Amino acid sequence: MNGNGARNGAGNGNGNGAAGLGVAFAGEDAQQAVGVARSRASSGALRRDELADFLRKRRAGLRPEDVGLPGGGRRRTPGLRREEVAQLAGVGTTWYTWLEQGRDVRASLDVLEALARALRLSQAERTHLVLLGRGEEPPPCKSPAERVSPTLRRLIANLGANPAFILGRSWDYLAWNDAAVALFGDLGEVPRAARNHAWLTFTDPARREMFTDWERSSRLMVAKFRADSARSLGDPRFAELVQALLSTSPEFCRAWKRHEVARGGEGRRELRHPVVGMLVFSHAVFHPAEAAEQRMILYSPLPDHDTPAKLARLLDA
Repeated sequence: MNGNGARNGAGNGNGNGAAGLGVAFAGEDAQQAVGVARSRASSGALRRDELADFLRKRRAGLRPEDVGLPGGGRRRTPGLRREEVAQLAGVGTTWYTWLEQGRDVRASLDVLEALARALRLSQAERTHLVLLGRGEEPPPCKSPAERVSPTLRRLIANLGANPAFILGRSWDYLAWNDAAVALFGDLGEVPRAARNHAWLTFTDPARREMFTDWERSSRLMVAKFRADSARSLGDPRFAELVQALLSTSPEFCRAWKRHEVARGGEGRRELRHPVVGMLVFSHAVFHPAEAAEQRMILYSPLPDHDTPAKLARLLDA
């Protein structure tokens, strides 16, 4: 019995000792792994590894037809080839391969932006790419320059005595016709930075005097502007415009703080012109299919207050 106990004790002792030794080895391995990870992190290798893996995964998730390339039949591996990504981004294939291999090459912000476009990255993925590639937050996306198609320009030019203009995503005036100039003045003479529908409405006394129902119209305008702001979060132009209006116009500031939202549409508009007096229009908003962020606003003269004849006189002046 004592022998069994001794044997059991010895066996337990040996077992516990072996287990303890295993824990000790495991602890050493863990400490060594942590040390390696810290060393790689401090040298930037860990970030390069993450960047390489991210690029490979995003490349594998794209098909050639997703980026406008011919399919070319079945492929041994899914996704784009490295040379295709390099071509789309305008970089060398060897250099891009080094990125995917986690080599110690530092990409410029412009190159990372080109890769983000080539890989069709979302905003969150773009931010992640730049953080891995440079260790810093990317600047806000610059909105592409807005252009009105020649077809739309011809369309509003041919509307005759119907004032019409096209606004961009931040409500900048992008195009207008002669009837709009007769009604609101020559927008081409307004400095480009101030050539904005919301800005002129709240900062130009002559524009304000045209409204016969300023309180209601201005509040509704801000509600529509506020609704559009949700589509332009992060757009530097829109943010700068809002801040400028908040600091310049107390009326805009009060309306903005209400956080009311509204949608544009059809309606009736009465305007008091400084030369011919009262004018009445029906107005409507249209969004071009090829540029949905733009809007064409059309004023159609109504017979009230002899509006068509008055507008004709303004156009002939």
